[in-house]
Amino acid sequence: QVQVVESGGGLVQPGGSLRLSCAASGRIFGIYAMGWYRRAPGKERELVASIYQNGMTNYADSVKGRFTISRDNQKIAVYLEMNSLQPEDTAVYYCKLGRPYDIWGQGTQVTVSS
Repeated sequence: QVQVVESGGGLVQPGGSLRLSCAASGRIFGIYAMGWYRRAPGKERELVASIYQNGMTNYADSVKGRFTISRDNQKIAVYLEMNSLQPEDTAVYYCKLGRPYDIWGQGTQVTVSS
């Protein structure tokens, strides 16, 4: 059974930083993307950043220049370094193991508040 588990959320002041981690386990083969999504209160879930095995990345405009996604193919892990956090970044952050698996993690809360 393929599973995805996130960690690293928490409470941070505006302008602060957090690092999210996500590890996948189970029978995982082939080529797949991994990504981070978020759902803010009262809003739809949105893509934050994604990364392919060749290192190609994609970012939401709202996080470009502040967030950095990276992955470790050996560990089947993906990370999200978040800098210059703002209150509008407050959300539940989800990790996703992409096609053909399409497996979501349970989510981790990130709260940016003074």
